[in-house]
Amino acid sequence: MEFVQALIEWYMSHLNYLTVALLMTVESSFIPFPSEAVIPFAAYRAAQGELNVFLVVLSGTAGALAGALVNYYLALWLGRPLVYRFANSAIGKMLLLSEEKIRKAETFFIKNGRSSTFIGRLVPAVRQLISIPAGLAKMDMKVFIIYTVLGAGIWNIILAVIGYFLYDVREEIFPYIGHILIALGLVFLIYLIIKSVRKKNNS
Repeated sequence: MEFVQALIEWYMSHLNYLTVALLMTVESSFIPFPSEAVIPFAAYRAAQGELNVFLVVLSGTAGALAGALVNYYLALWLGRPLVYRFANSAIGKMLLLSEEKIRKAETFFIKNGRSSTFIGRLVPAVRQLISIPAGLAKMDMKVFIIYTVLGAGIWNIILAVIGYFLYDVREEIFPYIGHILIALGLVFLIYLIIKSVRKKNNS
């Protein structure tokens, strides 16, 4: 989390289209970094007139494609055994990877076919890793790029709208921001509890 916080602080002090693209490249690769910490802030600045929101979305989508291509080619070149071995390694665990996560992304890809590279970009649980099974399956590059750009573009538009919305209502929500964060924290805690209970019941 300290790494993420440091990146966010650097990003906010060097906010431009290039940094949006760079951090979205990181976010779209196997390195854990939330897109929610990139696009909304840039869109917020765009609402202030410091950036162009369309270029923010374009830069973010270009970065997402670059990161997806990193995952795709690493999976293509390394192959399934090395990908799973890396996920189970100490470095893989540091990057919050696991065999279970890779297998989940691969199952999602097999179930939904090539369109999973589009659908998966909108699913938080698999969006960063969906390019790996695409690479393992040697998916057609043109189709992969089209689906990835469409999925990432839609996701970035959603995040950009949120950033704009926060700027428009900042005065109204500012006095209640503490309550909002507490509520979000409770929702996340409840989600973790439910997930843990389901996992125990299924085991």
